Amino acid sequence: MSDCLFCKMVAGDITPSIVFENDDILAFNDIQPQAPIHILIIPKHHIATLNDVDDVVLLGKLMQTAAQLAKQLGVAETGYRTVVNCNAQGGQAVYHLHVHLLAGRQMTWPAG
Repeated sequence: MSDCLFCKMVAGDITPSIVFENDDILAFNDIQPQAPIHILIIPKHHIATLNDVDDVVLLGKLMQTAAQLAKQLGVAETGYRTVVNCNAQGGQAVYHLHVHLLAGRQMTWPAG
């Protein structure tokens, strides 16, 4: 999708601070972090929202990537949060499916 910010990152038109990449997934540091560790994990092909996912294997890969990154960053044992926002009232700002990995501080509920 030509006007999608995350698709531009996948295409190389915009260079994010990449922390992980493979054939299916790109993970990078959020430019407006809400925690000391705030990584966005996206599929490389455009999926607008969680409602549009028809590939459960891909969802598993996104979550597995979050867990692997948490281990690599040393926060798997102390804890971390994963979040997927869906549509406007769910807080989704960029309409390209993404998982937030948040860690490095005590998380509160509601999220904040």
